[in-house]
Amino acid sequence: MKIAVIGTGYVGLVTGTCLAETGNTVICVDINVEKVEKMQSGVIPIYEPGLDILFHRNVEQGRLKFTTNLAEALIDSKIIFLALPTPPGEDGSADLSYVLGAATDIGRLIKDYKVVVDKSTVPVGTAEKVSDAIKKALAETNNKTEFDVVSNPEFLREGVAVEDFMKPDRVVIGTDSERARNLMADLYAPYVRQGNPLVYMDERSAELTKYAANAFLATKISFMNEVANLCEKLGADVDSVRRGIGADERIGKRFLFPGVGYGGSCFPKDVQALARSADEVNYDFKILDSVMDVNEIQKKVLVKKVNAYFGDDLKGKKFGIWGLAFKPETDDIREAPALYIIEDLLKAGAEVLAFDPEAMPNVKKLLGDSITFVNNQYEAVKGVDALIIVTEWSVFRAPDFELLAILMNDKVIFDGRNVYDLKKMQTNGYYYNSIGRAIVSK
Repeated sequence: MKIAVIGTGYVGLVTGTCLAETGNTVICVDINVEKVEKMQSGVIPIYEPGLDILFHRNVEQGRLKFTTNLAEALIDSKIIFLALPTPPGEDGSADLSYVLGAATDIGRLIKDYKVVVDKSTVPVGTAEKVSDAIKKALAETNNKTEFDVVSNPEFLREGVAVEDFMKPDRVVIGTDSERARNLMADLYAPYVRQGNPLVYMDERSAELTKYAANAFLATKISFMNEVANLCEKLGADVDSVRRGIGADERIGKRFLFPGVGYGGSCFPKDVQALARSADEVNYDFKILDSVMDVNEIQKKVLVKKVNAYFGDDLKGKKFGIWGLAFKPETDDIREAPALYIIEDLLKAGAEVLAFDPEAMPNVKKLLGDSITFVNNQYEAVKGVDALIIVTEWSVFRAPDFELLAILMNDKVIFDGRNVYDLKKMQTNGYYYNSIGRAIVSK
């Protein structure tokens, strides 16, 4: 099948590459000339494990191409994916200008039947707006070409997105058109051979499914962070609590790890957008408002622990930070807790050294020379008064604690991801302050 993917951001590039992997001919469109030229020359603009292998294989075999020419991409494509950004506005609502602008362009260009697929995360009712935009553009030239708009939300987890696409636990397809449904079923057949379902529904339900899923997962994270904070006050251990409730099949063990809040491209903006949608219909979504409030507080929990130990004035203090991305196995720093922590440390007069295996170039673009970027995790602790762990990359899980003790001014660690065993830290003689667990004193 011939497919066009408009937008080569995280979702668009993974979608296009993975669709090409099953034999489809995919042409990806982007208005960024420099970005397209890099991809044409084999440079992948994002870090995602496993994507490089599929990318290069399908480019070499001619199934994956890139262009800035939308008309060229649409000529033979039967299915058109919209994978465009929907950034949050000041009021939390999703900005649909990119999506609707592309829809208008599609209406001006198509000459035969197309299925236009909303892959971007969009508010309820967007499929109707996309359809209206295409109809309006068609009417300008009295074009009678038929089309259908389908809502097909993505459920990709950064760090395992290729696996999620190639072996999805479900595929949600929102359409009332039998013609579009059959095309989408053919397209996704190779990905659900093991029996995971294609879930069909109307467009509005599909759009809400995406928001509801992310909001629920964000709720689990914020709930567990609240439990962790309560554990610290009651003298309980959050790891024990987490294992105890996670064994209940009604709850499950995933997304119960406490930390410094959720970040990234999906949860923050999707929760905000769903809350905004509730506001628009005068529904007071109390749980969702609380989830957002808890998350904002949780981003600062490590700084509070630092202040409790060193005081509010951190002038003359130096801190090493391990992890800048919002989660491991990605270079994505959107709404990353590390950024909020660094901001507060700098405001208090501290000096910051930082290391992340993938995200440092993105943070450097944002923060410039306000912090020091180093080449490995051990350089990030040279002469520091404390180490702060923000992202649980695998490379941080088994450090040389004897070397750390030599390099650091003092054996003090604040851990926002509960990476280390309490007994081991006590044996090694560290002051170790994590989330929802007892403080280990030197």
